[in-house]
This record gives sequence, C-alpha cells and structure tokens, in this order.
Amino acid sequence: MQLNDLVTTRLRLRPITPAILTEQFWNLSEADFRKLFDVDTAGYERYRGMVEKGMETDRLSLLFFLLIDAATGHTLGQCGYHSWNRFHDRAEVFYMLHHDADKGNGYMKEALQSVLAYGLEEMRLHRIEAFVKPGNIPSEKLLLHFGFRKEGTAREHYLVDGVYEDSDCYSLLSTR
Repeated sequence: MQLNDLVTTRLRLRPITPAILTEQFWNLSEADFRKLFDVDTAGYERYRGMVEKGMETDRLSLLFFLLIDAATGHTLGQCGYHSWNRFHDRAEVFYMLHHDADKGNGYMKEALQSVLAYGLEEMRLHRIEAFVKPGNIPSEKLLLHFGFRKEGTAREHYLVDGVYEDSDCYSLLSTR
C-alpha cells in the first residue's frame, strides 16, 4: 500500500499510520506536535496514550489523514479509518474539522471523496462503516451523498462525558 499525500482542489491529505504517529510523537517537540496535529493539551495527551498503549494488533489498525489547507499549510482536521479490520476488509470511517469557522465550506466532502476512494481501492475495504449521533443532519447528508445506507441505531454505543449515547449506523459496500 502506497502512502503518499492525497491532493484535492484545496487540500493536501497527509497519511498518518501508527508508525508515523509514533515517530512524530517522539521526534517533535510537544509544541511542534500540537501545531502539526492542531490539538490542545488534552488532544496531545490523548495521542500520548495511543502511542504508549499501542494502536494496533495483528488484525486491527488505523489509517487517517491530516487535512491540510493547501493555501495556508494549516491543519484543518482529520479524516480516515479506525477499527480497520484487515482480516474482514472493513473499517470505520471518521472525520472532523477542528474549528467551527471551517465547517460548511465543503472541506469534508472534498476530503471524504478521496479518503473513501483510497479505502476502497488501496486498502481493499469491502465495508466502510460510519457511526453518527442521531440528529447530526450535516453528517447524515454527507454520508448519504456518498452512497452510505442507514442500517439502524446502536443503542448506548458511545460513552461521552459519562453518558452513553446512541449512534446511527451507516455503511458503504464495495461494488467490486
């Protein structure tokens, strides 16, 4: 699997694997790491936990992309796959923009198009899953735009601030 940047009209998508994340964490200063990943102290500590505890097994891994504004070089967010099960050719896609000012500008649609193609073609995924908080209309529209189908609701699926929340499950299947 080739790990080159993906390029869209306005974005450069920089691939991050567990090995790359670990290398960046140990080789960059905290300030440089936080700037590259556009995270605060809590985000930095979350990455520390991932690096120190491990992120993959013989079957499970992750691969995501930093969304970098091609014009400014600033990191806008992330988009990629976690819970990547190589044995079963499936993964859960995730996406986020770090700042509200960047939302609604089509960045995620632009990024997700390339990330989904990469998952289907390069990672050879058969099934891509997405879990969305019920009522998150922008996210639902985004997934439906790319052909995802809603499968149902996973009850009390995520723990958020001490409260278990439901997730609507969407999937996209390979047509190969």
